Amino acid sequence: QKPVSEMESGECYRSPFRKPLAQLTNRPHCLDSSQHEAFIRSILSKPFKVPIPNYKGPLGLRALGIKRAGLRSPLHDPFEEGALILYEPPLLSAHDQLKIDKDKAPVHVVVDPVLSRVLRPHQREGVKFLWDCVTSRRIPGSHGCIMADEMGLGKTLQCITLMWTLLRQSPDCKPEIEKAMVVSPSSLVRNWYNEVEKWLGGRIQPLAIDGGSKEEIDRKLVGFMNQRGLRVPSPILIISYETFRLHAEAVQKGSVGLVICDEGHRLKNSENQTYQALNSLNTPRRVLISGTPIQNDLLEYFSLVHFVNSGILGTAQEFKRHFEIPILKGRDADASEAERHKGEERLKELISIVNRCLIRRTSDILSKYLPVKIEQVVCCRLTPLQAELYKNFLKQAKPAEELKEGKISVSSLSSITSLKKLCNHPALIHDKCVEEEEGFTGALDLFPAGYSTKSVEPQLSGKMLVLDYILAVTKSTSNDKVVLVSNYTQTLDLFEKLCRNRRYLYVRLDGTMSIKKRAKIVERFNSPSSPEFIFMLSSKAGGCGLNLIGANRLVMFDPDWNPANDEQAMARVWRDGQKKTCYIYRLLSTGTIEEKIFQRQTHKKALSSCVVDEEQDVERHFSLGELKELFTLNENTTSDTHDKIKCRRCVNGHQIRPPPEGSDCTSDLSQWNHCADKRGLQDSVLKAAWDAAVTFTFHHHSHEEQRGIP
Repeated sequence: QKPVSEMESGECYRSPFRKPLAQLTNRPHCLDSSQHEAFIRSILSKPFKVPIPNYKGPLGLRALGIKRAGLRSPLHDPFEEGALILYEPPLLSAHDQLKIDKDKAPVHVVVDPVLSRVLRPHQREGVKFLWDCVTSRRIPGSHGCIMADEMGLGKTLQCITLMWTLLRQSPDCKPEIEKAMVVSPSSLVRNWYNEVEKWLGGRIQPLAIDGGSKEEIDRKLVGFMNQRGLRVPSPILIISYETFRLHAEAVQKGSVGLVICDEGHRLKNSENQTYQALNSLNTPRRVLISGTPIQNDLLEYFSLVHFVNSGILGTAQEFKRHFEIPILKGRDADASEAERHKGEERLKELISIVNRCLIRRTSDILSKYLPVKIEQVVCCRLTPLQAELYKNFLKQAKPAEELKEGKISVSSLSSITSLKKLCNHPALIHDKCVEEEEGFTGALDLFPAGYSTKSVEPQLSGKMLVLDYILAVTKSTSNDKVVLVSNYTQTLDLFEKLCRNRRYLYVRLDGTMSIKKRAKIVERFNSPSSPEFIFMLSSKAGGCGLNLIGANRLVMFDPDWNPANDEQAMARVWRDGQKKTCYIYRLLSTGTIEEKIFQRQTHKKALSSCVVDEEQDVERHFSLGELKELFTLNENTTSDTHDKIKCRRCVNGHQIRPPPEGSDCTSDLSQWNHCADKRGLQDSVLKAAWDAAVTFTFHHHSHEEQRGIP
């Protein structure tokens, strides 16, 4: 050991086992200050990041399990660009803000940006209207609404947005409802399921019931009704009217926050079981979707309004006395001036009440997004065989004598069906001729020798001839696809024969097909690469809701008594996603019952547009007494409908003045283009088919953009 004096002399002690990190001196070592400042600045300049790759959530504002102090906040940011605000809390002064109970302050209701980003302007307005109605902000005490937008305006998307908003938020900072139910025709159950999936992409798990045993369905319904709490696992039930009616008891035990009835015009008769089963639901919030809310009469219209908001139009008897009778009297072509005036007054009153809970936009809004649609009503001459059979039938069956007071009896109904089928093709009544049914005695001798129903023989029917030309010209001059629609499955059978004859590839959809198969067929047809040229549709098989944008030409082979069925079918091709100019052909046999049915449709549509569309200038062309004229054949006309219009724009069958400016294919027929020859036509396909059997055509477009139509 070294002596102490050595240590004191200043020599440092060093251990043989480790090296010092720095010179050991008694003076403290100071860091360079500029280095230190730079180091701290570099730390502070980096914002805090959650150490998870690609993390996009909030930054530490909300700690798990800790309730945030201060005001409640809305689910989505009301100040974000493009936010759709359904409810805005009242502005409070600074003094009121101090006094308010922070746990009770109302918050904004803002539509989920996932949806508001895809909503078009008219759809945003629609969602706001629906929300105001079902939350009783439009009519205090009433929670119902009719969504009556015309087809193709996105009613389904607007209703999905409403459901999602109600299921997730309210001004009270909690969901407005726990569960919602959609009731639709069976053919649309899968469609609703797919739409919810499409727009909400897995955020919600709907329960769709479209088949199964009674026990299985009851079990699912009881499970759905027993769900409680803030976050219900399957908050949306999608069910068909038929299944709902059969299993209504299971649903009536609990309560559902919102019920949506698609194709709601099914509820036009308050006597039927479906209406009563739905009406007894414990659900004040009711939305009825129907692109055609009035079909045959005002009392049906009353049923729809009464279903969503009972009481706002009084009882059925009060409605009939106060509204229906005066309005119908005023609409009749034989009405006196006083009756007309009273009818208009009552109509205004009815419109002002109903407009508080009914929203309807017509498809002219679509013209911004859709290509032009050209609608054509084509009158086709009967062939000599058809004309002879027709006259024979009227002579023998004498259906006109059966009509008393414009009421239709059972036998005159079957006469109507026989005549309608004869207009389509004599083959459809051939079996009646064989059996010599009333009206067809000896008719078999009129058919050509050796005639067999196995072949199509398009030359025996005026309309079939025109159709044959339309299809052949379309196929040979373009890559357009065609939808064929008829009321009768027998006519679809004829179409099939024609397609096989001409080697056209086709698909056929009618009421017998399962929903899944239907969806697959539609999807395939719409694909541009699919070879199918023709899609056949029975107008009764729920043309409703089908999207056939793969085709851009549609032929309505025969008219329906109910304009709504025809409108539904015609809206299959001219809808969102369509890229080509659309051509609609409505074929009518000249001078026959078909023209009368078409005129009667115009009367119904006149009634509908005056209640629902508020068009004041619907012309009063047809008196209700004209039912008696159903059973006549006018062989000396190119168009009975044109004769009835008493057109002032045509001289000797030629149009000398164009339709009024601003008119389109939703206008009255008297404001369309009238063509007694092919010179005035815009559609090259119809021009080519004219000489087959066309006698007259009415045509008009959906909106301007007529230059360079393909």
